[in-house]
Amino acid sequence: MDLILWRHAEAEELGETEKNAQNDLARRLTSRGEKQALRMAAWLDRQLPDSARVLVSPARRCEQTALALGAKYKLRPELAPDATPAQLLELVQWPLSKSPVVVVGHQPMLGQVIAQLLGLKEGECTLKKGALWWLRTRERDGQCQTVVLTVQSPEFL
Repeated sequence: MDLILWRHAEAEELGETEKNAQNDLARRLTSRGEKQALRMAAWLDRQLPDSARVLVSPARRCEQTALALGAKYKLRPELAPDATPAQLLELVQWPLSKSPVVVVGHQPMLGQVIAQLLGLKEGECTLKKGALWWLRTRERDGQCQTVVLTVQSPEFL
């Protein structure tokens, strides 16, 4: 199974008096974030097979990031900012899904999933805004392994 974890691009910041769950979900990409999303989407579009599913957090900034890809996607509450790695892995059916899955979501959950799948001692790995990690599961010598295919950042595209 291929699992592509894509962190939303740069979004507007909230002022101290504006911070609440409703306002957080409504945050939009900045103009820089829109450019990041377009650069990453152009690269990803050339790599993704047609069978890939795209699952997106209900946060506006994630949906805007996914829109840059120009593919069909589904908004999933299991990917909201307060979601857990277990919710994400159950949703994508890791490691059993037959088709590649792109998840557009948030830190720290994406980094926690990466750390878990790679067996990192630290509980979390940091993803830059707009960046992605492409992971693949395989079986070797009777053991299930997770392989990092690539890590991409919009600044290097």
